[in-house]
Amino acid sequence: MDYKLGLKFQELVEKLEEKFGGGLELDTILLLIGVQELGKGYKEFSKDEKVNLMHIAICTILEPYGVYKYLANDDDGWPHFEKIKNIPPISNQDQEHLIKEAVINYFDENEYAGPSQAAANEEE
Repeated sequence: MDYKLGLKFQELVEKLEEKFGGGLELDTILLLIGVQELGKGYKEFSKDEKVNLMHIAICTILEPYGVYKYLANDDDGWPHFEKIKNIPPISNQDQEHLIKEAVINYFDENEYAGPSQAAANEEE
C-alpha cells in the first residue's frame, strides 16, 4: 500500500474512532458502511445479517468502479446489487489497497467530517 493511501486511511480510522470507539478494523468499518446504507439505524444484527451488511458495503464502495450496480431494495428494505464485472485476480495486498481506497472515497463522497471537523464547522 502506498504511503499516502495508508496515511489517509489512518486519518479516517482516527475520525471514526472518535465517534465509535477505538480498535476499528477494516471489517468493522465495512459493517458500519453496510448499516449506513441499510438505513435502519442501529440494532442487534444476527451473524447472517452482519455478513449481508458487509456485502452491501462492498457492493456500495465498488459501485463507482463499475463492479456492481444498485438494483433496488427488497420488501424488507435491504438493497440488492447486480455484479457487472469481475475484478481481475489480484494479490491480497492489492485487494486490501483497493478496498481501503474505495472506503476512503465512500467517506469523501458522503462528506463525512467526523466529530472534530463537525465541531470546527459549528464554531465558524
